[in-house]
Order: sequence, then C-alpha cells, then structure tokens
Amino acid sequence: MRAAIYARVSTDDQAREGYSIQAQLKRLQAYCKAKNWQVASEYVDDGYSGRDVNRPHYKRMMAERDQWDVLLVLKMDRIHRNSRNFTQMMDDLKVWKKQFSSMQEKFDTTSAMGRFVMDIIQRIAQLESEQIGERVKAGMAQKAKEGGGHLGSPDPYGYTIVKGQLEVVEDEAGVVPFIYSSYINGSSLDEIAGVLNDRGIPSKKGLRWSKQAVSRILRNPLYCGYLAWDGKLIHLDHQPLVSEGAYNLVQELMEERRRNRSGSCHELVEAVAGG
Repeated sequence: MRAAIYARVSTDDQAREGYSIQAQLKRLQAYCKAKNWQVASEYVDDGYSGRDVNRPHYKRMMAERDQWDVLLVLKMDRIHRNSRNFTQMMDDLKVWKKQFSSMQEKFDTTSAMGRFVMDIIQRIAQLESEQIGERVKAGMAQKAKEGGGHLGSPDPYGYTIVKGQLEVVEDEAGVVPFIYSSYINGSSLDEIAGVLNDRGIPSKKGLRWSKQAVSRILRNPLYCGYLAWDGKLIHLDHQPLVSEGAYNLVQELMEERRRNRSGSCHELVEAVAGG
C-alpha cells in the first residue's frame, strides 16, 4: 500500500516538544516500515493552523491523490482541528476510495474494524472530550489496582531516560502504535512478534521479538502517559505514544481473549473427561 505521510506544525506547536516536523516524519516513516507500506510522498505544512484548510501542501496532497492509497498522520489534530473539516475530508476520501490512518488514536480505515470505529467517531465528534477522558481514566485506574504496568529500570522501548526524564526515540516510537493497532485488529502476540522479526525491526536490546516483549508493551500504561505504581495511577509529563482509549481497548481485548482461552480449555477438559 502506498502511503502519503502528512506532518504539520503551527507557530504554537513549534515550541512544544515532540511536535517538530522531523519528529513527526521519523515516527511516520517507522510506522510505515512496520506496516510494510511504501512511502509514496511526504507533505509538510510548517507554521499553519489545523483550522486552516488552505494549507499549500495539504491541498497539493489532495490534488496528487492518484499517487497514494492511504493518508497517514501522527494524530488527528495534525490534519484538522475542526470536526466539520475533518468530516468533509473523510467524505472526500471515501468518494476517492482512499484510506485514512492516524497513528496515535488507532483510527485506520484500511481495516473493517477501523472503518467501523471511524464511523462512530464521526458521529460523536462533538461529544465533550473531557467526559470521555474521565471514563477512560477511571478504567485505567482500576487496571492499575489490579497490578497492570510496571516501573522498570531499563529504558522502555520507544523511550530513553535522560536526566530522569523519558524522551522519545523516534525510530522506535512509530513501532509502538503498530503493535497496538495490530492487536486491536485481531493479530496474536506471536503474529505481531513474527511480523516485526520478518521486517528486520529489532527489539530494544537489538534482539528478536518475543510474544512476551510484545505483551509487556501492550500492558504498560506508560505508553499512554501513565505509570501504575503502588496501586495508583500516576500521570507523567512525558509524551505518550498511543491514546488512552487505545490502551484501555487493548486491556479489554486481552482480558476477553484470556477468558475465551480459559473457556475453551475448560470445555476441552470436560470433553476428554466425559469421553
């Protein structure tokens, strides 16, 4: 699949860590490598607001739509900050038979589940984000009480520790959303590890990926900005690599799959005992 990767910073964004053009492009390129997508072209609007639809490279990207199949951004607010403009763009992409993917929010219309989620998101675009955040944080707090997450001394994948602070490693940061997206779309831990190994993407220590390493990334709330510590959920100031909603969804899916496996094993034991 051919990807058009789009990056944007406004004047205000230029002062915020993690929003530089180069940081966005590195992460998007790493994500494409993990997805085995070809980068068709890169489009950059430097110093433009997300509410302005008359951005020169945004307009050029849409004019060159025959050259790409999927439009990839780091976050939805990089492409539009106005729900009406976003909805209009999605309508245009649908007519053109083009796909849309947002790394951090896990919105990806290249899959049936992604298209379903995107449809829901468009319908509730005006819902107050604060209300969603409260529910998400409540779910994450419960997960922390159950022992989810950990505080490790080595640098976590996607980050390095500099003067006691977590800083993003751009070449690794794009892989984390791919892992979450793959699991949400039905891939197993073994399958995700296999894809990463097949595509020559090394683990933090430069070794091959294992399903345990993939599981640790999926279980760790660090990637959405929180630390589970002593039964409490602590909000940190580092830059998250996935959204809170994506993290919570993965926890629910992992628990559901665990229950399904347990149920299948129990039924098998009963069948053998009865046979």
